[in-house]
Amino acid sequence: MTINKINRLRMVEWVTNIILLILISLIFYTTIPIKTEKTIYIPKGSVSNIITQLTKNGYMLSKIDKYILVLIGKPKYGWISISDTEINRIDFLYQIVTAKTKMVNITLIPSETTTIFLDEISKQLSLDKSKLNYYLKIFSPYQEAGIYADTYSVPLGINEKDLIKFLVFQSNEKYEKLSKEIYGNYSIKKWNRIMTIASIIQKEAGTIKEMPLVSSVIFNRLKKNMRLQMDGTLNYGKYSHIKITRKRIKEDKSRFNTYKHRGLPPYPVSSVSIDAIKASINPAKTNYLYFMKNSKGEHDFSTTYKRHREYINLKNI
Repeated sequence: MTINKINRLRMVEWVTNIILLILISLIFYTTIPIKTEKTIYIPKGSVSNIITQLTKNGYMLSKIDKYILVLIGKPKYGWISISDTEINRIDFLYQIVTAKTKMVNITLIPSETTTIFLDEISKQLSLDKSKLNYYLKIFSPYQEAGIYADTYSVPLGINEKDLIKFLVFQSNEKYEKLSKEIYGNYSIKKWNRIMTIASIIQKEAGTIKEMPLVSSVIFNRLKKNMRLQMDGTLNYGKYSHIKITRKRIKEDKSRFNTYKHRGLPPYPVSSVSIDAIKASINPAKTNYLYFMKNSKGEHDFSTTYKRHREYINLKNI
């Protein structure tokens, strides 16, 4: 056998060994376990961007995974369900391309408080309420109304942190967009005041049509430095559905007791709707200072206390 032939055989053997070593390494690499949440979010964008974002979120991925994904297929955008919290790398990559997730709707109704809402969804989604509250304090710039009253579609199995991040992001995006459309800017301090007024309107108005009228009463009283004296402000937090009594008015010493304190509460009483927000920004032009619920479930508005007492007496007949 000639020297050249021997060298060629050695070269083939060397290349074969290298390829074999690469294949063995690749097989070993793809079997390395990855710890994951049962439900994860896949961002929009290229495969490179997806790998980068997942890496930032704690997934130990590399350029090798990028090339594997290119061979398997484009990952789906959005929330997906993973079969287990610890699976091998190749299964993880395959599942982020093929997995689907079951979505569930959660609804925050206008005038409901965050306290009640988080209690309800913790039961509905089997989540830890204390963790939901913890992440809400971290991510939301608002102590109340940080989550906009709406119906949200979320993946079954989502964890507390991701759920609150999603709800707060969606709400802030809506608030910022609306504020910029109206004012050309977005100030959290200014918007907190708008939503505080909107939340009182939400609690007090019987219909959407009444909202600008209730708003006018609030502004007229503030202008005259009168106490608002509205029951709805005492339906904050855990007291969302508690009937307001003389005893409660006497004992509640918080800034939400507008029978005792002048001005607005420090932050919103509850969640708000777009209609309530618009009414807080554009109150009706009236001289009303009082309103009283009538037998139809609506309100009779008046400019004088004398007329207001007449409406009270009519109701008590």
